[in-house]
Amino acid sequence: MASQKASIPKGTRDFSPVEMVRRNFIFDLIRSTFQIFGYQPIETPAMENLSTLMGKYGEEGDKLLFKILNSGNYLDGLPEAESGMRDAASRIIHLTKHIAEKGLRYDLTVPFARFVVQHQNELIFPFKRYQIQPVWRADRPQKGRYREFFQCDVDVIGSNSLLNEVELCQIIDTVFSKLGIRVLIRLNNRKVLAGIAEAIGAPEKLTDITVAMDKLDKTGIEQVNDELVERGISYESVEKLQPILNLDVKIKEKFEVLTGFFAGSEIGLKGLDEMRTVLKHLKELGLENKFDFDTKLARGLSYYTGTILEVKALDVSMGSICGGGRYDDLTGIFGLPGMSGVGISFGADRIYDVMKELNLFPETLQASSRVLFVNFGAEEEKYCLKLLAALRRSEIPSELYPDAAKLKKQMEYANRKNIPYVVLIGKDEMESGMLALKDMRSGEQKSCSLDEVKQLLSW
Repeated sequence: MASQKASIPKGTRDFSPVEMVRRNFIFDLIRSTFQIFGYQPIETPAMENLSTLMGKYGEEGDKLLFKILNSGNYLDGLPEAESGMRDAASRIIHLTKHIAEKGLRYDLTVPFARFVVQHQNELIFPFKRYQIQPVWRADRPQKGRYREFFQCDVDVIGSNSLLNEVELCQIIDTVFSKLGIRVLIRLNNRKVLAGIAEAIGAPEKLTDITVAMDKLDKTGIEQVNDELVERGISYESVEKLQPILNLDVKIKEKFEVLTGFFAGSEIGLKGLDEMRTVLKHLKELGLENKFDFDTKLARGLSYYTGTILEVKALDVSMGSICGGGRYDDLTGIFGLPGMSGVGISFGADRIYDVMKELNLFPETLQASSRVLFVNFGAEEEKYCLKLLAALRRSEIPSELYPDAAKLKKQMEYANRKNIPYVVLIGKDEMESGMLALKDMRSGEQKSCSLDEVKQLLSW
């Protein structure tokens, strides 16, 4: 077999033992928080039918779906492009229907909606679920943006209560407080955005407006205005939108401005009422310094219908590290109408990058054993195996060097793996029943009983 260069696809990563210990620290903390708030775990397949995924994420999202070619000769019997299909996008969509029936999941929310519909008779509603799994997007890799990444989702479905939004904000505050990351929770409501579209005379252009506004932080107001015009929104409507794009006042004043702006928009006023309720509860919980009502927040996913939110780290330049919102009828697409849900997703990979940059991982996190037994030969290793088993029963990570190699080599192994203690068992120790324990950091060596070693090495 010819040799080849070892490589992985762009936008994906390998994780070393040290990185995995740190990632699992994040996953475990998020998982335990979800459980404290009463959420239950589920998992769904890595791939879904394309019919499940397509059309749920808006125009931009559909372009980022990874599609899986059908097995076998997928080109066999491929029909010709239909007449009038001149542009490349139409031809691609036409071909995709025939050569790819499945795709890698783009997020965990749409598969969750499909799961709820399929298992509705087995679930207790409101159903509170969490899900920690990887997702895939054919995006351009850059800092904080990967093609394969993990999401940690928590949702409640089957309830219209705004208390669910409040609880999700509490979960966000709990997780990031435990991780030591200072954050700002940006809140808005899609009904407020619908009211804005209505007030500027372009209600039918809501999706175009939100897609453009969602890029405001990335591209700036001038490019957003240009994109709005390109999307067919009149100069007059874009001009009417400027006070909202430039609205930089305190929350109370935002409500006053928007109430007047929505004088003829029922949906806009309803969105404001929902925002008032959520913000009032958060203030009563003492979280008023953790959130902001941001009328420019849009979140481009087309299935959101109510509250939307994004979380930004305050001390690192990074995209959102958590986000989500209310979706009133996502299950209706799969045949179960009227099932309102709301959820958030923690971006574990971006959280990792933030914690690494801020040096927030506990120093006690270790990817290696706590103790290494040196191997001096057949008799000694037989004796060490029993001691090793006793330490492992006490849940102390420990190992025996597998070969009777030179002592220097075994000590270097312990040093390179940052193993803090080494046990040396020779004939004297075997006769006395004591263990020679060496602290690799200080160089100190002392004679201990097995029980003393257990006590010293227990976490």
